[in-house]
Amino acid sequence: MDLRGKNAVISGGATGAGGAGSIAYAAAGAHVAIIDINLSAAEERVREIEAAGGRAFAVGADVSVAADVEAAAGAILDRFGGRVDTLWNHAGTVVVKDFLDTTEADWDRLMSINVKSMFLVTKAFVPAMLSAGRGTIVNTSSISAVAGTEKEVLYCTTKGACHMFTRAIAIEYRSRGLRCNAVCPGFIRTPHGLRELDALRAQGVAVSEEDIVRLQGRICEPEEIANVALFLASDASSFVNGETVFADNAMLVGT
Repeated sequence: MDLRGKNAVISGGATGAGGAGSIAYAAAGAHVAIIDINLSAAEERVREIEAAGGRAFAVGADVSVAADVEAAAGAILDRFGGRVDTLWNHAGTVVVKDFLDTTEADWDRLMSINVKSMFLVTKAFVPAMLSAGRGTIVNTSSISAVAGTEKEVLYCTTKGACHMFTRAIAIEYRSRGLRCNAVCPGFIRTPHGLRELDALRAQGVAVSEEDIVRLQGRICEPEEIANVALFLASDASSFVNGETVFADNAMLVGT
């Protein structure tokens, strides 16, 4: 899983699994551009990467806003000399509510962060990949794309969209040297993932520590998702395209 000499972009790459991905990509030799709404956290991640001998830089942006994405992409492409080899669309969030309590504002917010951002960021960097005749795209989906979760109707819907976006991009650009795949985590030990579990428990959903063990053996570590994304970004997965790769320790096949 070698990314030496490659230019990589990771949205939501400051913390959690995205932050672990920024470290993993840089350790594999990539020059990493971290896009994140939390610029200070992204800059801290850059310092960590540079202290380990890697190369990275941070760009602040709300990836659900077209003007922000356009400005971030322009700065990144300028820094990279117009070449981007791999993109990981990781930015995302969750709404945990009874369906009848969700609002139109909740819907718009989640669709913007989880789906629109993927559209905007991918569209911003695909032309550079097409110019080079090759490139890889990884999207963060979820087990919730195919397994309905109580109190997460909106979230499940956005991740179902992520699945089809991944497949459609893969088939549209396969003949032009691009690959697009998705990594689909189960429950992850990140601040965001732990907040999700707390919110589900508060809504009465059975996701206690014992339930997690029953469902997926143990909670997933962020580095384990980062390593799947790294595999999909690298030439080690050269004939993997349009796939949704589940990192859930057999949770789906066991339920």
